[in-house]
Amino acid sequence: MGASGWDYVTRYDSDVEAALATLRARVFQEEYGNGANYRSLDDLYEDEEFMGTEGTHTILDIDRVVATDAPPEGSCASDYGTLRPLALSRVVHHFGTDRPTVEQYGELVSAANEAASHEEHVRSLLGECRMRWTGYYVVLYSDGRPTHLGIFGFSGD
Repeated sequence: MGASGWDYVTRYDSDVEAALATLRARVFQEEYGNGANYRSLDDLYEDEEFMGTEGTHTILDIDRVVATDAPPEGSCASDYGTLRPLALSRVVHHFGTDRPTVEQYGELVSAANEAASHEEHVRSLLGECRMRWTGYYVVLYSDGRPTHLGIFGFSGD
């Protein structure tokens, strides 16, 4: 099937794991809510053949948050399926601030998706995620308060 990039903006109230769980529930409902293939997120995850070979090519392929902002390594099996914070230095590099807004995130994602070349895409915000089956999050601010997460990553081979 190939690799698929994905990105989301979701509400955030100081708990990244809770925000991820809420987002996964929403995406599951959008993708599988008709109950034709899976009745619940647990049913989906129990389909080890599908999840282990094809995956959903969505945030549903991510099953845990890790605290480290060190880039994931393909040689480390425990890095697969993880969501991690984008390093603060990289946040400042891309946004010019350590408190990016939802609007800024949307602009950078749009620019990355419209990149004219592979090289431009690799240097973009979305290019930060270089290992498939992983993702990053950025805390986004409104009126100086953290209110959302920008989440992006890749699934697929």
